[in-house]
Amino acid sequence: MRIVFMGTPEFAVPSLEAVASAHDVTLVVTRPDAVRSRGRRPEPSPVKARALDLGLPVLEAKRMDVSAIDAVRAAAPDLVCVVAFGCILPDELLAVAPLGAINVHGSLLPRWRGAAPIQRAILAGDERTGVSIMRVAHDLDAGAWCRQAPTAIGSKTAGKLFDELARLGARELVAAAGQIADGTATWHEQDPAQVTIAEKVRKDEMRLDPADARAANALRVQASTDAAPARCQIAGRGVRVVLAAPASANAPQVAAGAISLSYGRVLLGCADGALELLRVKPDGKREMDASAWAQGLRGAEGAAWGRA
Repeated sequence: MRIVFMGTPEFAVPSLEAVASAHDVTLVVTRPDAVRSRGRRPEPSPVKARALDLGLPVLEAKRMDVSAIDAVRAAAPDLVCVVAFGCILPDELLAVAPLGAINVHGSLLPRWRGAAPIQRAILAGDERTGVSIMRVAHDLDAGAWCRQAPTAIGSKTAGKLFDELARLGARELVAAAGQIADGTATWHEQDPAQVTIAEKVRKDEMRLDPADARAANALRVQASTDAAPARCQIAGRGVRVVLAAPASANAPQVAAGAISLSYGRVLLGCADGALELLRVKPDGKREMDASAWAQGLRGAEGAAWGRA
C-alpha cells in the first residue's frame, strides 16, 4: 500500500519506522527545520532526520497550502498517516487518498482531545491512558476511531508515557492500516457527552505550591516536561523538580511551606503532608539526586519554599 506519512516530533518516529517497514512510503511531510536546542542553529525535525536515514523523500511545510497538497497528491497515496504533524489539515488534503487519512492520538478518545493528552491524563490522576487510531476529521480529534490500546499510568512520568505510547501507537497504526486496506476495520463514533479537552499545559500550572495537597504537587512533577517543567523556589533558590513522591508515613512532620533536610532527605511541607524530592535540577546546574543537592542546603532547615 502506498502511504504518505505526516509527522514532526520524536513521538512520531516509531510510527514512521513501523509504516515504512510494512508499506511503501512515497512521501514524508514534516515541519521545517527549526531551533530545537540551546545551539541556536536550525535542526531537522526528528521525523525528517529519520526519514532521510531511511532514504525516504521529504517535504517540509509550515502549513498545508495548495503547493503542499499538490505534492501529496503527486505522491499518489492510498492512505495518509498522521502522527503529531503540528498544524491543522484542510479538508482538501483529507480527500486526496482513496482510503482517507488516519491519525495516532495519545489518549483513549473521546477523553483528552487536544494538544496535551498525556500530561492532562497524569494531572487529572487518571488510572490509565492509551492510544487511539482515528480518522482525521474537520474538528479537532473528533473523528471515529477503529483501534485503541490502553496502558496503566501508575507512577510513570510523562517522558516514559510518551515513549510507551509512541511504540504502542506505531503498532496500532500498522494494524489499522492493514484493516482499512482489506475492509475489516470497525469504526466507532465518539460520544460527545464523554469528551474532555486537553489544552496545552501552561508553565504556571506546573509551579509547585505549598498551599496545595502533596498529591497534586506530585502529579505536577510526574507530568513535567521540558516545555512545562515542575518548578519551585527552595530557600531562595530556583529548582526544577525532576522526580518526587508523597513522603512515607514515618517521615518527619513538616509544616506547609517549610523544608526538612533530615538524613539527606529533602521534604517540602504541603497542605496535607510532605512531598519528598528525589531528583532535582537546580537553576544553572546539572540534574542530580536530591540527597546530593541537600548537602549544599546546610543551614536551610526550616526555611521556606514556595512557587518559583
